[in-house]
Amino acid sequence: MSKILRVLSILAILVMVGACTGTAETPAPAAPAATEEPAAAAPAATEEPAAAAAGGGEAVEGSIAVLLPDSASSARWEADDRRFFEQAFDAAGVEYTIVNAEGDARTQQTQAEQAITNGAKVILLVNLDSGSGAAIIAQAREAGVKVIDYDRLTIEGPGADIYVSFDNVTVGRLMGETLEPIIDGLSADPKRVIQLNGSPTDNNATLFREGYFSVAQPHYDAGDWELVDDQAVPDWDNQQALVIYEQLLTAAGGDVDATFAANDGLAGSVIAALKGQGIDPIPLSGQDATVGGIQNILSGWQTMTVYKPIKLEADAAADAAIRLLKGEDPASITPDTLNNGTNDIPFVKLTPLAVTKDNIAETVIADGFRTWDEICVGEFEAACPADR
Repeated sequence: MSKILRVLSILAILVMVGACTGTAETPAPAAPAATEEPAAAAPAATEEPAAAAAGGGEAVEGSIAVLLPDSASSARWEADDRRFFEQAFDAAGVEYTIVNAEGDARTQQTQAEQAITNGAKVILLVNLDSGSGAAIIAQAREAGVKVIDYDRLTIEGPGADIYVSFDNVTVGRLMGETLEPIIDGLSADPKRVIQLNGSPTDNNATLFREGYFSVAQPHYDAGDWELVDDQAVPDWDNQQALVIYEQLLTAAGGDVDATFAANDGLAGSVIAALKGQGIDPIPLSGQDATVGGIQNILSGWQTMTVYKPIKLEADAAADAAIRLLKGEDPASITPDTLNNGTNDIPFVKLTPLAVTKDNIAETVIADGFRTWDEICVGEFEAACPADR
């Protein structure tokens, strides 16, 4: 018993010592308290935008990887899509990466593999061709990663989880409908027309051609328009487009009255070839509402471009990516579908607009997509409106 009493006495003394020294230890819990306020503030800065963009402030695991195709086919990918994705994902507070394959399908495959390895749960893909796109989708599926086809539909394999783009047949139809009355008003009989199409490996190029050909075909059949040539441009390469169009012009003896060019880059190649052979401007289409395209319209060398509000497209794709990241069913994001040749793919379908010299201010300028300051430079200053 005496041993027990001694132990109890020692314990009592220790308790008393602890009580006496308690004030000296109070700084210990104070240290966490000092770090809690900044630690809480950091998530608060990202949670509020995330709630606004993604419909809630709950934590989301994983990241989103955007795979852009190149810089050469159109200025839009780096000048527009990248910045709009950055804005949307930064506002949502989600982790993301944006890379560009610069036209190399093997590089894009490697970028997809790296994204999956690094923890991406959603890949937002602009494929370089449907074959390599299908391979990326298959690899992502195996890893449990969702895929959004952005702007271009992958028509090989089972397809992506969701497709976000414009009605691309309508894009081409707008080219046809805008140029049709202008071509009809030409004195030539028949009116000699060239179709300069996009890359044969890009399904969108097929859809664009379908659109403007649907307007032109009745004229070809009736004989009042003549199809001089119908050429695709590999990889949307503007330099190849220049060589191809120069050859077409030479073969036609310079006798060409109008051209359907599938985007502004190809239209620029047409203009360079016309100038090189001393030929005056002809009715000419384009697409993407690039700075160069708008400048060519103002200077009279290009008739129109198709404005696909890229911010609207990027925001819609970013919203879909965040919702997929949170586990939502793709079918709940949009009621529309589009068959890729194998399956019906949920389709977020957006509407394009035709832009001519008469409505530049009301479309791309009013939307903030383009500014007069970036357009009205150098030789194009004289073509810009005085009251801009």
